[in-house]
Amino acid sequence: MKKESMLNKGVLEVIKENYNCIFSAEKKVADFVLKNPQKTVDSNVSELAKQSGVSDATVVRMCHHIGYTGYYEFRITLAKDLGRQQYETVNRVQTHDEVEKQFREYAENIIAIGRRIDADVMWNCVNLLKSCKQAHLLAVGNTCPLTQYMGFRLGRLGIKSTYNVAAEYFLNNVNLADSDDILVAISQSGTSKQVIQGLELGKEKGLKAIAITAYANSPVANLADYVLLSAGTEGPFNYYKGFAHLNETAVIDALLNFVTNAELINKKQADRPEIILSEYKV
Repeated sequence: MKKESMLNKGVLEVIKENYNCIFSAEKKVADFVLKNPQKTVDSNVSELAKQSGVSDATVVRMCHHIGYTGYYEFRITLAKDLGRQQYETVNRVQTHDEVEKQFREYAENIIAIGRRIDADVMWNCVNLLKSCKQAHLLAVGNTCPLTQYMGFRLGRLGIKSTYNVAAEYFLNNVNLADSDDILVAISQSGTSKQVIQGLELGKEKGLKAIAITAYANSPVANLADYVLLSAGTEGPFNYYKGFAHLNETAVIDALLNFVTNAELINKKQADRPEIILSEYKV
């Protein structure tokens, strides 16, 4: 189907029009979506595959065959089609109570994340960062700034790291990594293809990996040795809020707080750049 002809049609309509042109395994996905559009929106690719009784690859192929670039485009388009209440909350009444309510929701969600994260997993991640030769940070798209933030923080803690907004660069770093290096993959959806490729490459080299993701059942989580979940609850997919990374930032900050080692910082003079740059602050 031509892209132009899809623009004015809903996802469910597109599926129905192309139903007889897709393979039998893909029809299982289509059947589930048609019967459960809301559950589909709330599922990542692995979750939808499991619910449909097919592989992740079959879900992606179905999306391709009916005209979408992949599951992500299919999912967010379906979310828009459903006209969810989440869009209506964008224009709230402008009162102080609404402002306070928003921050309360942030706080409650972060507390829920803390309850959900396994303490043993957290300490294992802390020990990996403290003992590694170098940490290679992986992320793509609007998650890339989190690797820059984490990389800067690690440097001030005396821990070397690599990070880059271009996948070609971080894949090079993983490819040249030493056996005592580690990977840290940050992907809210857990389905970012280039991050998955970096983890697969690291696995081939025998590198330990930490994943920070909102989905326990995702390719990124499945490839990691340790998973720090960045979602307090299994809430519904929210297209607009999906661009926010407050949760992932909170997980990173908690992890680095436990990693902080004053002795190592002093030994490596890791905070020396701050002293050098202090002349630029009033």
